[in-house]
Amino acid sequence: MVQSIPYGARSTADQVLAGIDLTRKRIVVTGCNSGIGFETMNALAANGAQVIGLARTCDSAQAACSAAGPSATPIACDLTDLESVDSAADSILRLPGPVDAIVANAGIANLPTLQTRYGIELQFLVNHIAHFALVNRLADSVRGGTGRIVIVSSDASIKQAPAEGVLFDNLDGQRFYDPLTFYGQAKLATAIYAKELSRRLSSRGVSVNSVHPGSTRGTGFDKYRNLTRQLSHRVARLFMKSPAQGAATQTLLAASPRVDGMTGEYWSDCQIARGNPLLADAGLTRRLWEASERIVSSTTLTCSPACKVRATRCRPPSRLAVDS
Repeated sequence: MVQSIPYGARSTADQVLAGIDLTRKRIVVTGCNSGIGFETMNALAANGAQVIGLARTCDSAQAACSAAGPSATPIACDLTDLESVDSAADSILRLPGPVDAIVANAGIANLPTLQTRYGIELQFLVNHIAHFALVNRLADSVRGGTGRIVIVSSDASIKQAPAEGVLFDNLDGQRFYDPLTFYGQAKLATAIYAKELSRRLSSRGVSVNSVHPGSTRGTGFDKYRNLTRQLSHRVARLFMKSPAQGAATQTLLAASPRVDGMTGEYWSDCQIARGNPLLADAGLTRRLWEASERIVSSTTLTCSPACKVRATRCRPPSRLAVDS
């Protein structure tokens, strides 16, 4: 019988970890430098976890990890650059011992004008493709039996995604571009990826779930809204979650024993929720996985191994004590 989870929309990351000792656990968090990513890293580190904090630059990763304390190690990972993603994965894989959890938290939203890289619209690249590349590189290093992978999605995956789920014939946005639709598409892709990865890793006992963190202050997602939307958003902020509350669900899934063995679900407010019905579409799932693999494999890596280490490892991680 699944035990009741006594947390909800107003719970914080610290509350869902109260009394849990994470000493010698090693957890990767992307987007560690601000908002719910920083709150997630901070709560994990405060409970003893060795956190590997990824941010776009060494400076931002170092500043966040310094604020979280000595158990946090910074690595640069620019999710708009698949060479940087590959280099960050190399740096993590060079560390001794397995990874206990990965929180794929970083993201961008609502870019007002079309931006592309590698022929892919940037929201889809950063939110889905870059995390697909990073997590797949690290998946074999996740501890069997108890490992966790948390992919941050959004309710935009339900409310804003195109009816067909993913516009495979318009991933570059050249046919048309709408910021909200493309954000919803990217976040649906992350949720589909989490569900399929859960299936693929089930034999190893690794749990994989996706998360809607909820509308949260301080995420910067209103950065590109027009003035009218910004004004209405400022009113809505009065009812939004704090960053610590926004981080609660992903922190719960990354480290709490209350969710042991729970996998393949879409979560919101620290509870299993109903995601987009397309999460059950096997054909869409297969097509997305294959398209994502093609995009990643088509990227030519030109940086030498030595260059990659210098570019991503912000300080020597040898002080990490890991229980293998």
